[in-house]
Amino acid sequence: MITNRVLSGMRPTGALHLGHYHGVLKNWIQLQYKYECLFFAADWHALTTHYDDPAQIEQHVWDMIIDWLAAGVDPAHATLFIQSQVPAHAELHLLLSMITPLPWLERVPTYKDQQEKLTEKDLTTYGFLGYPLLQSADILIYRAAQVPVGEDQVPHIEFTREIARRFNHMFGRDAGFEQKAEEAIKKLGSRRARLYRELRAKFQQQGDGAAREAARALLEETQNLPSEDRERLLGYLEGGGKMILTEPHALLTEASRMPGLDGQKMSKSYNNAIGLREDPDTIARKIKTMPTDPARVRRTDPGTPEKCPVWQLHLVYSDDRTKEWVQQGCRSAGIGCLECKQPVIEAVLAELKSIRERAQQYLTDPTQVRQIIRDGAEKARGLAQETLADVRAAMGLDYT
Repeated sequence: MITNRVLSGMRPTGALHLGHYHGVLKNWIQLQYKYECLFFAADWHALTTHYDDPAQIEQHVWDMIIDWLAAGVDPAHATLFIQSQVPAHAELHLLLSMITPLPWLERVPTYKDQQEKLTEKDLTTYGFLGYPLLQSADILIYRAAQVPVGEDQVPHIEFTREIARRFNHMFGRDAGFEQKAEEAIKKLGSRRARLYRELRAKFQQQGDGAAREAARALLEETQNLPSEDRERLLGYLEGGGKMILTEPHALLTEASRMPGLDGQKMSKSYNNAIGLREDPDTIARKIKTMPTDPARVRRTDPGTPEKCPVWQLHLVYSDDRTKEWVQQGCRSAGIGCLECKQPVIEAVLAELKSIRERAQQYLTDPTQVRQIIRDGAEKARGLAQETLADVRAAMGLDYT
């Protein structure tokens, strides 16, 4: 297991908006300085629901990646790539499909939910049924330890863990596994070997989860232990075989607090979004024409901030002094709705100014973006091939 590796992907929907920035990108920017991060554009996933209209996918991918870079995702600290440029994702997906029970896919919470929401689409395809398994392959091919998700996506991480566990159980026992594991323990040195045995016994006999985590940490900290022996001892610890695929953990992220212009969740489909690269005049006009508390028909009518979509933006952008000014002014009709909106306009424009300027650099010279993605794809392919080689060998497909 690569304990500090994080993987996250985003379906290409074109240029991004403030909801993406506050809900995903700000988190990515923080993670890239703490972990080994891989971020990818999930173009194959876009085809699961837009297979009949793929014309815009390529442009959507480049627009999205430009926004990543403009927002502060740094290719010097994170690996950026496009999913379809790493074919190992598809091969692992195919191999995992051979062992994945059909009911596991049908019970994924979003399967029926999306079918009900996207009634205009024919989603009776294998691609749509199998997209959760492709998502699992995206994660497992890099042996990522953590995946940043919201609460609603935790079931998918559990699904991925089940897939990895099933694969390891079926294919992780090579000939003479126990003997090889015992030989590997000796390579730890006498003190570490004794501690490993004690922790393994506590976990297997008493179900002590803390002992398991301590044993895992012990193996990760041991220098000069071959990776194959480390993986074998991780499997021996669990009571199974060699851990070929790593079971990832959900890295819970806070839900975005970025509301749309109408108070609903910000979304292009709701036509209530502010794009990261929209020009200042358009942004100002959008905010000025936002709906407000319906009780404020006239300028002299008092209002209730909590009933106004503009207040939700103040909660994101305004300091305590400004929020107090809004509360008092709105309730007493001391300020008008346009006055109330002005601090939000200024704060949004200030936040997006540097993003828009950085984006222009990449728009002026798109070869920079292409090179970043080429470099990222090359690194991703190297990491993915390491896992795929182990998977092929375990499944009897190593013909060298």
